[in-house]
Amino acid sequence: MGFIKEFKEFAMKGNVVDMAVGIIIGGAFGKIVSSFVSDVIMPPIGLLLGGVDFKDLTVVLKQAVGDVPAVTINYGMFINTIIDFIIIALAIFMVIKGMNRMKKKEEAKPAAPPKPTEEVLLLREIRNSLKKR
Repeated sequence: MGFIKEFKEFAMKGNVVDMAVGIIIGGAFGKIVSSFVSDVIMPPIGLLLGGVDFKDLTVVLKQAVGDVPAVTINYGMFINTIIDFIIIALAIFMVIKGMNRMKKKEEAKPAAPPKPTEEVLLLREIRNSLKKR
């Protein structure tokens, strides 16, 4: 029973839950970026390049024979994936840059000096009264 209790404590820690939420959101974000690249960015680029569909860009290594499919290198899909990666990396960079900027602002705020103790205040009064004499 100790193993289950220990696992439950681990799984319910804030960092683990936050990480799980981040992974789920990241997966959804990756799908959105993939759709954005393949459905919004690449069609105009393909049109500018003479009506090329990047999904169909391949190099055939071996032609299809009967029921055996062709062996191809799908470099068009690879280009889509590279653009996906660049967009995701840029988005993550912007988020981290913003977080670091906010963290620096918090660190830059000077802490209020601690209030002097009663002994220090009393000593200052004595000093000031001695200076006046």
